[in-house]
Amino acid sequence: MPAQHGFFGPRTAAGSAALLPEPPWHYSGDLLTIEYRVNPDRVRELLPEPLELAPDDPGAVAFIWADWQSCAADRAQLLDPVLGQYKEAFAVVRCSYRGEIYSRCVFIWVDSDFAIARGLHQGYPKKLGSIHMTRPHPYGPAPRVAAGGQFGASLAAADRRLAEARITLTGEAPANGFVNGHPMAHNRFVRAIDDPARFRLDEIIATSSASAEGGPAFQARVDAFTLFPSPTEELDRIAPEEIIGGYYRQVGVVWNGGRLLHDNLAASESGAADDAEVGRRV
Repeated sequence: MPAQHGFFGPRTAAGSAALLPEPPWHYSGDLLTIEYRVNPDRVRELLPEPLELAPDDPGAVAFIWADWQSCAADRAQLLDPVLGQYKEAFAVVRCSYRGEIYSRCVFIWVDSDFAIARGLHQGYPKKLGSIHMTRPHPYGPAPRVAAGGQFGASLAAADRRLAEARITLTGEAPANGFVNGHPMAHNRFVRAIDDPARFRLDEIIATSSASAEGGPAFQARVDAFTLFPSPTEELDRIAPEEIIGGYYRQVGVVWNGGRLLHDNLAASESGAADDAEVGRRV
């Protein structure tokens, strides 16, 4: 029987039908970021154990729109752009694990199947959505990435608008915010096929860029930013109570794996063994 190949399904004899190529994955994109604050309790409810609130500014949130062009190491997707271009909108908070600070994506929408598949591997809770951003251009009416440039963005899913924003760039900044500036702490899990109440995989992993570069970051005035309620989403539970600021930056990053932070299954088994040992002693 011939061997099957492919980093992600479907796995076949040739492997060319796989939805995802093997990492590393390369990205070039534009990021529109709005940072704001909510009641830290709203962040806390999105953190599974053993993750904890960040000790400094625990209610800080970043909402980010991104327009990506991505590819594998051979860059084939750059010449067949339907396989590599996509947009996403996502909310990021910060958290702490064993004294280290991490960023964590708590909600995210994308507009392609391969981006959802990558999210399954990376621990992003991706869902399908309709995402639009104003694109910069050096000619015509499009805004420039420079002071005075005006950009808008929107997100919709399941026939309902979930978020919209408008910003005006005011000048260069040291960075495009602080909330999304740490390695990501994400969950990866698979439920047991014979008992959906149990997990076969349940882990918290950390990932970050293997390398990164970017143009100047620009600070922005937030002219409008709204998160809307929806019967099938909970994004409005982290609606802004105080705006920190807006940012825009063009970046290039490489992703090439991560590391295990916490194995919930192993911790549960260890706890059960400890309980059994205590029972024997009693």
